[in-house]
Amino acid sequence: MPKALCLISLVASILIVLLFLADAVMGMIGMSSLAPLGAASLMMDIVFVVLGGLLLFLSWTTYREQR
Repeated sequence: MPKALCLISLVASILIVLLFLADAVMGMIGMSSLAPLGAASLMMDIVFVVLGGLLLFLSWTTYREQR
């Protein structure tokens, strides 16, 4: 069960990073109409990418300890 929870959090963090990174990039290049979240706030996108990366790191290291 702990391995499954680590993998679920790993997948969730990857999705968070990709979603907010795509939103930030689309907003910066002027394609805010195609941005997943409408490019509402660049600061929010940056914070969520950093926190998603931190969750990704923590999930990966915990998964490696479980093996």
